[in-house]
Amino acid sequence: MKTTPNFHPKNKHKSGYDLDALCNVYPELKPFVFENRHQTITIDFAKPKAVKALNTALLLKDYGIKFWEFPEENLCPPIPGRVDYIHHIVHLLKTVKEKDAIKILDIGTGASCIYPLLGHAEYNWNFVATDIDEKSLKNAQKIIDKNKLQDSIVLRHQKDSSQIFNGILKEDDAFSISICNPPFFNSEEEADEATTRKLKNLGKSTDKLVRNFSGTNTELAYKGGEKAFLHTYLYESSLHKENCEWFTTLVSKKDLVKGMQKSLKKLGATEVKVISMGQGNKISRILAWRF
Repeated sequence: MKTTPNFHPKNKHKSGYDLDALCNVYPELKPFVFENRHQTITIDFAKPKAVKALNTALLLKDYGIKFWEFPEENLCPPIPGRVDYIHHIVHLLKTVKEKDAIKILDIGTGASCIYPLLGHAEYNWNFVATDIDEKSLKNAQKIIDKNKLQDSIVLRHQKDSSQIFNGILKEDDAFSISICNPPFFNSEEEADEATTRKLKNLGKSTDKLVRNFSGTNTELAYKGGEKAFLHTYLYESSLHKENCEWFTTLVSKKDLVKGMQKSLKKLGATEVKVISMGQGNKISRILAWRF
């Protein structure tokens, strides 16, 4: 693979994958590796099992995560893009007062618990991670326990799916920063339409829709879509401005940023930043703000 210029300089995957090395540490990846018509050694990124095996191998080889199992229907996060978010927020933390005790709030950690795993592996950060799905949290706890990370990662259940910070934050909580990868779609049907487009771009059949990164409805969709979720996030952050020094989120749709900046100004944010970043084959961005 060619170097991906959008990835952060500290991203271990900016120059692609060493599939031989990955297969050596995780032999389960071998069946999915092949030489394509361009004489390039690769995997079939349209197959969920191949994608999961690749990302499991990356976690084991580059981050020392020895156990990473979750149900097939749950979202399989692409490690290069997820760790890029972690690297990009480091410079924000230079302004945090308690530099020796970085504590991160992860909104919607999912069954894979991916951001806490990567943040702890790369920077030794501590995390509180939330989710609305109890089954996902149960699986995430298993990953935490198997990797002996109970002292570094704590989970909390958000019982109200319409809320983000409300009902989760305690009065004395003090976080360095919050992070979030929001649901991008308004419905499962909209997610299926995106999958169809992706399969066509990969030159694959669309007769049977299979999301290569999988994902449940609660992971992918939110009533009102990404825009509704993010504006709830912005509003609730203004109600809990004392609990986090910085708030951040990924924003997939560029045209949402200006509206969010205007909303944050009305809510009293004192500083707002937009950080461009790579997310695999697409460009995404992080919106960061504080009060």
